[in-house]
Amino acid sequence: MKKATIAFRVLLGILFLFASLSYFFHWVDEPKSQGALLIFQEGMQAAVYLMPLVKGLELVVGLSYVSGKYVPLASLILLPISVNILLVNAFMSPKTLPIGIIVFLGNIFLLYRSWSHYQNVIKA
Repeated sequence: MKKATIAFRVLLGILFLFASLSYFFHWVDEPKSQGALLIFQEGMQAAVYLMPLVKGLELVVGLSYVSGKYVPLASLILLPISVNILLVNAFMSPKTLPIGIIVFLGNIFLLYRSWSHYQNVIKA
């Protein structure tokens, strides 16, 4: 199980590294969106700080996952982002839903594998 955790963590880290670095360095052109997804993306771009913040957090999480340092913290940082990725894909771009499911379930899996680190945080 430990090897599977490492493999999944590194693959998810590489995914987030590529997504964030391609945003900042424009490596890949984004596909044209339509309908509600286009309006949502334009709104995210209109809030000038939001996309650089999200992509910056994805960069930090990707570095953490690939290096294996601070993984429990990185998994917590990624949780709201992965929920948003899942919901945007589910409601606005169903054809890309599998990637949203993979990212969300991967994050939940890494949170589960790091559960002992959260025991003191959730005590009453």
